[in-house]
Amino acid sequence: MSARSPSLRWIERLADLVHPPRTVYAHCDIPCGIYDPHEAQIAALTVVRMDQLISELAHPAPDAKLEERATYVSKMARYTAVKEQHSERVKQEVRVIWGDYFTPDHAKQFPQTHDLVWRIMKQASKTRQGIALTDAQELVKLVQEFAEVFWQTKGAKTRRQPSLQKSGGELVLPVPA
Repeated sequence: MSARSPSLRWIERLADLVHPPRTVYAHCDIPCGIYDPHEAQIAALTVVRMDQLISELAHPAPDAKLEERATYVSKMARYTAVKEQHSERVKQEVRVIWGDYFTPDHAKQFPQTHDLVWRIMKQASKTRQGIALTDAQELVKLVQEFAEVFWQTKGAKTRRQPSLQKSGGELVLPVPA
């Protein structure tokens, strides 16, 4: 395949000046235009559940057998790894929606969004650093606020529904029109 000629490139640049390319927004580079904060909410509830499991995990006695200690360490490592993965997933899901979906018009309509996203990022980091259930629950609360704003940008009303997960909590869902 041959390279484009300089004159063709010049014509393309001129066309871009006359009719500038339109900016498109999507969570993938296609763009498909499909966004939903549901995964961020599920990830936040998973962080809550991992903190619950960590707090329920019985410490082995000082005279415990090596196998019992190994089981404890293995479970603690798995719970911690999953908690950290899902804390990061919250950040990824929110970051993609905020960066790719939200437009300047959305920012004008919902000026609290930038601060809310910043607080979610900080809170998700905090949940990685510790095992306080209150920190995980605060992350869920912030992600729920984000979901409500997201659905409002689409003109949808929302409702909270019990998640029916072992962690408890609620999910913010759009109300069908």
